[in-house]
Amino acid sequence: MTFHSPAYLLLLLLLIPVAGWWIWRLRQSHATLQMSDTSVLGKAPKTWRVYMIHAPFVLRMLCITFLAIALARPQLSNRWSSESTEGIDIMMALDISGTMMAEDLKPNRLEAAKQVATDFVLSRPNDNIGLVVFAGESFTQCPLTTDHAVLVNLFQSVKFGMIEDGTAIGLGLANCVNRMKDSPTKSKVVILLTDGSNNRGDIDPQTAAQIAQTFGIRVYAVGVGSHGQARVPVQTPYGTQYMMMDSEFDEATLRNIANATGGEYFRATDNSSLKRIYAQIDQLEKSKIRVREYSKRTESYAPFLTAALLCLLLDILLKCFALRTITD
Repeated sequence: MTFHSPAYLLLLLLLIPVAGWWIWRLRQSHATLQMSDTSVLGKAPKTWRVYMIHAPFVLRMLCITFLAIALARPQLSNRWSSESTEGIDIMMALDISGTMMAEDLKPNRLEAAKQVATDFVLSRPNDNIGLVVFAGESFTQCPLTTDHAVLVNLFQSVKFGMIEDGTAIGLGLANCVNRMKDSPTKSKVVILLTDGSNNRGDIDPQTAAQIAQTFGIRVYAVGVGSHGQARVPVQTPYGTQYMMMDSEFDEATLRNIANATGGEYFRATDNSSLKRIYAQIDQLEKSKIRVREYSKRTESYAPFLTAALLCLLLDILLKCFALRTITD
C-alpha cells in the first residue's frame, strides 16, 4: 500500500495533545455529590457504564486516526513486470609465460591477474565466459560457460609451467576466436592479457586480429608490467634465484590488435591499475536487460473514511444516551 498525499499523516500528531488533554481532565475531575462515608459504595456492583467511561476518548482517537489515513489517500498497487536478459560471450586469454612471474605486481603478475579476473567473472552472472591460456603454445582451460563456479576453480589451477615457455599471442587470440566464432550471441569479446612480445606460434597477432574482426569480435588488450625493471624468479640448480629484467614489451602490436577489432588497449603497472582496467571493461560491456512494467493503482480511502464516520457517530450516541452527564 502507498499513499498519494502522505503529508496528511502528520495529522496523527494531534493524538498527542488530545491524549494529554484527556489525562489532565481526569485528574481535574472531582465529586459532585458529597457523602460522609463512601465505604458502602465500595461494595456496590459496577455497571457496564463504569467500564465504558473511556469509550468516547478511544472513539475520538480512532476517528482522528482513520480520518488522517483517509486524507492521505491510501492506494493499493498491482504490478506486473517481465524481464529478459541478453548475455555477452567473453573469452579471457591469459599469458602464463615465465615473465608473468615478475613481482612488480603482488604477489606476482600471474596471481594478480588471476585474482582480478576471478572478481570480474563473479560480477557478471549473465554472461558466457571462457578461459584460454597461452605461453609457447595455447589451449582452452575452460570453454564458454555460465557455470562460473567451475570457471573460478579452473582459474585457480592455472600456474606457470603448465605448457612450454614462450609468448604465442597470436595463437592465444586465434584459439579464443575459434571458441566464439559459431556462437549465436550478438556481442563477443576477448580480454587478452600479456606482458610480452609475440615470439612463438604459427599465427601472427595481426592475422589473428583480422580473423577476430571478421567474426565481429572485439579485443580488449591489457599489457601488464611496471615501467623500468622488475624482479623475476629463475629456477637454477642451486634453487630459486632472482634476476632483474626490463618490463618493456610490444605495446604497438597490442594497440593495433585492439584498434583493428574496435576494442581498447590498457597498460596495468600495478594491482590498483589492473583492477581499474577490469572495472572499465565491465562498464563498457554491459549485458542488455529489457524490462516491461505495468502498474495499476486502486483508491482505498473509503473504508478508513467510513470507519472515521462510524467512530464519530458512536461517540455522539454514547454522549447523548448511554453516557449522558448532568450539569448544573
